[in-house]
Amino acid sequence: MHPAPSVILFTTLSGLGFGLLFFLGLGLPSVSGWVAFVFFVIAYAMAVGGLLASTFHLGHPERAWKAFSQWRTSWLSREGCAAVAALLVMGLYALGLVFLDQRWSLLGGLGALLSLGTVFTTSMIYAQLRTVPRWHSPLTPVLFLAFSLAGGALLAGQVRLALILLVSAALVQLVWWRQGDGALARSGTDLASATGLGQGGVVRAFEPPHTGSNYLLREFVHVVGRKHAAKLRVIALVLAFVLPVLLLLLPFGHALALLAVLSHLAGVAVSRWLFFAQAEHVVGLYYGKR
Repeated sequence: MHPAPSVILFTTLSGLGFGLLFFLGLGLPSVSGWVAFVFFVIAYAMAVGGLLASTFHLGHPERAWKAFSQWRTSWLSREGCAAVAALLVMGLYALGLVFLDQRWSLLGGLGALLSLGTVFTTSMIYAQLRTVPRWHSPLTPVLFLAFSLAGGALLAGQVRLALILLVSAALVQLVWWRQGDGALARSGTDLASATGLGQGGVVRAFEPPHTGSNYLLREFVHVVGRKHAAKLRVIALVLAFVLPVLLLLLPFGHALALLAVLSHLAGVAVSRWLFFAQAEHVVGLYYGKR
């Protein structure tokens, strides 16, 4: 699929932001006053910034508020509701920490669960799509949650926990790539099923459906070369996981910690680009692009 910058920013920043809110809700790190204020500003800037970035991919961003009404059937609507609930609860929790020096643990725990729930609902927007076999897997929510927790621990300064979660997220990413590479073939979808003409024998395209481009081709058909994808996967792994782990193993320093966070952020962005660019929507079969 077309890797729109707005969606890449959304999935990258919101995951990290809500991941940090999850750990803050659990009291990690144990901060209060203006130190807590800085942590919450970073978390809210990422979470809210990511959510706002997602609206730029809408044809009519001014109508985004209508999505909240479809929570019974739409994971996108559920994501919006979960995000607002998480931000409101964590906002109250932050007020107690920053201005009253009070840690309302029950409120923080609820906010942490809602933050993680928001990441899960985001992942289900993609995991529910049978038309994209690479995404339609129980591993997709695991991938989003693993990235969010690893990035959140890194931003929260939980070095030992971050090391474990970064390695775990890297393993999940490798498994997700491996199972995704053959997902379209395993789905049994081909040109015959895409056109509904399989009963008469082998189906092949005589001519393209039309001579020009259209919305489906622009949005749902994006082909990435295998060598190019392989290089980007290595870059994503090195930046998101290998380099941050190596930096965390060195004697602690604020400059090294900042570099680890920036490296992880860049690596996650590359991984998210591949997440969308390699998503083989079955509509591409109709146009002979798979």
